[in-house]
Amino acid sequence: MYTLITAASSAKAHQVKNQLQTQNVLLGDYKDLPEVMIKTGKMVVIPDPNKEAYPHQMLAFCLDYNVNTVYVLLSEEAQALAPAGLLFKEYGIDIVASYD
Repeated sequence: MYTLITAASSAKAHQVKNQLQTQNVLLGDYKDLPEVMIKTGKMVVIPDPNKEAYPHQMLAFCLDYNVNTVYVLLSEEAQALAPAGLLFKEYGIDIVASYD
């Protein structure tokens, strides 16, 4: 099982990663990421929270990548996922909103 931390290009994502007691962490972002980080698997491209299908796309992403916890670091992501919180829970995926 993996933990996904959004806003991979932010300093906060790396702070959260350093605080977690697990090696199985994916850093993801929908914004442009360095190609070398994607190719090495250190970062992944996640769905855009501004798209209407975002909650369903994120659920599919989590199931495809075996993610059981998502740390949401952007308010637009948290707002878009809020209505789907119960659906994620049904699949055993915890959403942790941690944004400023």
